[in-house]
Amino acid sequence: MSTPVASPCINVCKMDQASGWCTGCMRTLDEIACWSQLDEDTKRTVWQQLPQRRVQWRARQRPALDGAAT
Repeated sequence: MSTPVASPCINVCKMDQASGWCTGCMRTLDEIACWSQLDEDTKRTVWQQLPQRRVQWRARQRPALDGAAT
């Protein structure tokens, strides 16, 4: 039996309207809402996507941050 896959929630629950991802855990609302019903393989698949989502989200934030500094 495999270890249950934990939720990636870090209690920073704020949705980014442009991406549709939570800025804390990088999941979509559907992924958050259905997490407890997802099978373990699907949870692992979501976890595997999160680092790339964070990179993409940060890349989109960078121009806004750079513009604010000038």
